[in-house]
Amino acid sequence: MNNPDDLSLTAEDLGRVHLIGIGGVGMSAVARLLLTRGIPVSGSELHEWPTLAALEALGGTIFRTHEVTNLDRADTVVYSSAIPADHVELAEARSRGLRVLHRAQALAITMNGSLGIAVAGTHGKTTTTSMITLILQHAGLDPSFVIGGEISEAGANAHHGGGEYFVAEADESDRSFLLYRPHVSMVTNIDADHLNTYGDLAGLEDAFVEFCSNVVPGGFAVACVDDPGARRMVQRARAAGVTVYTYGEAADADLRIEQMTSACGGVRYHATLDGAPLGEIMLSSPGHHLGLNSAGAVLIALRLGVKPEAAVEALASFPGVRRRFERKGVAAGVQVYDEYAYHPTSMTLALRTLREVAGDGRLLVVFQPYRVYRTRDLQAELAESLAIADEVIMLEVFSPGETRAPGEGAAALIQAVNLPADHKVFVPEWEEVAGEVVRRARPGDVVVTMGAPPISLMGDELLSALATDCEAGEAATQPPGPNYVARHARPESALGT
Repeated sequence: MNNPDDLSLTAEDLGRVHLIGIGGVGMSAVARLLLTRGIPVSGSELHEWPTLAALEALGGTIFRTHEVTNLDRADTVVYSSAIPADHVELAEARSRGLRVLHRAQALAITMNGSLGIAVAGTHGKTTTTSMITLILQHAGLDPSFVIGGEISEAGANAHHGGGEYFVAEADESDRSFLLYRPHVSMVTNIDADHLNTYGDLAGLEDAFVEFCSNVVPGGFAVACVDDPGARRMVQRARAAGVTVYTYGEAADADLRIEQMTSACGGVRYHATLDGAPLGEIMLSSPGHHLGLNSAGAVLIALRLGVKPEAAVEALASFPGVRRRFERKGVAAGVQVYDEYAYHPTSMTLALRTLREVAGDGRLLVVFQPYRVYRTRDLQAELAESLAIADEVIMLEVFSPGETRAPGEGAAALIQAVNLPADHKVFVPEWEEVAGEVVRRARPGDVVVTMGAPPISLMGDELLSALATDCEAGEAATQPPGPNYVARHARPESALGT
């Protein structure tokens, strides 16, 4: 069929589209976008992700098995980097001569005809993409968007808007972000990650320079000069003739952040653009990194002509993004959060912020490492980040398509975490995690599920288990057990010890 490398196609040219692994956050976003444009969509998915019901409500057909017959009405098949080459549906699609597209190719095609804003970086791209989208929405520009998470207020990770802008999170993990030809390229930071793809940090930085150089004529790039890797990229991109605007706390930033403070109530800072004051910018969520992300979003919006007051008002109402510092609820006096961070740099930022939230309570982390190569190559850094917590409960590495060698994986990582032996535990079985959390948590604590995508499904289970344990203890006629005593009778002064 048509050449899959022909990215001049439109979404309507794709015909009936089938997505392999449609429930994942990236694939479900593309599926939602296609459905809202009136394009027939089907998909296969073995996990019962929350996104599936919404896709079915939009008219999507979801198969709960992977079989060749799922392709019988498809014209185009979309896959992600998580799908192996010998996957039954992917191999069948190629055998039939169907158009086969990587997710990034499909997304690049849907962006045709719009002014693209592509956000990349090792950390913070989902939140920053969401902030840019919210500002443009607040300014009445109705952008289309595809985000690697759901804006909490919108409850969706994709939307087909009526405006000229299309905001998209660009994934550098497999070089697919180099497919885009956006009007604006943004780089939040460049940290050592995905070195299985790039070989070393220099190779990764080369790719980011190319990403920024791919902006269309009249476009521009934006980057955070507080980050050493991004600063090097800025210098190289400018030398290649790319227009690059910068933000950060550095004295030479175009949009300069001053007097930033972060507390439980949120982030505040003052900003200037090209030396002119913009006033105070506020966010309701804490975290120095969120302040940096918001500054990049403001810079892009202002360079596109959005009025400063519209940007400031939008950020003050920013509700956050699911799986990014998301408060799932509280049960038995224990707060439960969910956080996507899996790289040591972003984990450290998130855990330090959660420490602020915990106050006098303790911080318990339920962590699922993401990818064998990362867990192996960054073991010392991951262990150092996890040691910020008071207790760590660790699942096995989530590693689709990878093979663990002897001595690799979560069991080795948990041993490297510098915490007392009774403050860390490897729990290989998902079903046993909730009981472990109930046994360890007590009122005033903060529990965060962190890491690979499946762990996002754990939060509700933990809240239910904590609430059930509390109710059972209160209803018991026999003398309470030690966990009930720890949960309900521990003196306030002992919290955090």
